[in-house]
Amino acid sequence: MQADFDAFYTATVRRVVLYLYAACGDRSDAQDIAQEAFARAWQHWPKVSRYDDPEGWVRAVAWRLMINRWRGLRRWLAARARLGPQAEAVGGPSPDRVAIVGALQRLPAPQRQAVALHYLLDMPVYEIAASTGVPEGTVKARLSRARATLGRLLDDRLVDNPDEEISDAPYRA
Repeated sequence: MQADFDAFYTATVRRVVLYLYAACGDRSDAQDIAQEAFARAWQHWPKVSRYDDPEGWVRAVAWRLMINRWRGLRRWLAARARLGPQAEAVGGPSPDRVAIVGALQRLPAPQRQAVALHYLLDMPVYEIAASTGVPEGTVKARLSRARATLGRLLDDRLVDNPDEEISDAPYRA
């Protein structure tokens, strides 16, 4: 049983961490969440190993863990805001990385999830639909809307003005 799980972990951990990194924008958080999801898979391995897509189960658990972490972070940020401004950190990531991660974070969660699964894990639309429990047409619509929104968000005009409001209306130059 342990060798079976070890082989599964070795084969899938990189993909799960990559997926989570795209979804949450923080490598350390992505690694922590992935480890927790795999720990839960290990706890239920006799059952999870019989699923058609054990990696999909781990991704679903990881997604829920990430959402719960964001809820806690939101509460923490609200508490910190009451304390007043804080000093900024030095030596941050490159401007391009900040723009891409920021743009991904501004997507609605279902669109961000579809983008991460399709472009980072190279999953076809039908697999994303099966994994997330939505129709293929919904996945296609989410990907289309996400691409359009990311195009607008990563346009130089918006990178210079990140507080500009994003709408669902088609992009007009």
